[in-house]
Amino acid sequence: MEKVKTLIIGSGPAGYTAAIYSGRSGLDPILYSGLQPGGQLTTTTIVENFPGYPQGVDGNQMMMDLREQAARFGVIIRDGSITKADLSSRPFHLTDDRGNEIEAETLIIATGASAKYLGLEDEEKYKGQGVSACATCDGFFYRKRTVAVVGGGDTACEEALYLSGLAKKVYMIVRKPYLRAAEIMRKRVEEKENIEILYNTNTLGLFGENGVEGANLVKFKGEPNEEKFDINIDGFFLAIGHKPNTDIFKGQIDLDEQGFIKTIGNSASTNVEGVFAAGDVADPIYRQGIVAAGSGAKAAIEADRFLLKG
Repeated sequence: MEKVKTLIIGSGPAGYTAAIYSGRSGLDPILYSGLQPGGQLTTTTIVENFPGYPQGVDGNQMMMDLREQAARFGVIIRDGSITKADLSSRPFHLTDDRGNEIEAETLIIATGASAKYLGLEDEEKYKGQGVSACATCDGFFYRKRTVAVVGGGDTACEEALYLSGLAKKVYMIVRKPYLRAAEIMRKRVEEKENIEILYNTNTLGLFGENGVEGANLVKFKGEPNEEKFDINIDGFFLAIGHKPNTDIFKGQIDLDEQGFIKTIGNSASTNVEGVFAAGDVADPIYRQGIVAAGSGAKAAIEADRFLLKG
């Protein structure tokens, strides 16, 4: 049984920043990088809105920089995942995907969230080449171009409105005959001149030689009046929600209705003493790398203070 003062699960900006702070505080942390080392930022191409990179930076490169910085402070970084967690008593008892068991005095959960996709092969094919799940991250690349947003809720409306300030035209591809969003959001997108809402519409696929150039759509799918048609677009944005990676903690820690970890007030503390949450796993609102990094610092500082209190 391996014993550790601080175990960090996840390796996006939150996990790595927590590791940097914990390492510098002498907590000898161990970090498990998880199924997607580097987190969601590794699925984008250029990150332009993270301070300190005036020319922008490749998402993978940025995560490698953070990893190297964490290693410099003695953090033990392991590829692989934590598959079981028992948070019923301290020290916490965790098991990794190789069956190794760890006892942790404090735990920082930075497992992130996964964007929901439609499940089309083309989404994978064009990921980073026109397919995105973050308008705030990638919208800038589509200035004066044509894009589509998939979804009909508040998030989809927000993304469409944000993109409408950059793009020449925005299509909203909505499965239902109406928008599920709040009335004020519905009104805003309906009144925006360069947003066209395609109701009762599903995406069948995407096409393009060097990245996304268009989408194959179907209206009234499976109905007698079914109609297939194509639209020309340069970008395809998913806005059908995010699923927080919290399955192994269900029933052990307070989660909201969507499965995001609830933190207490403005802290990174959870309802379980000694367990802290950082990044997108506890953030259904902002979902930005810089916010995640900040919350990782908070979690590490709080873990250190918790250990000092004894």
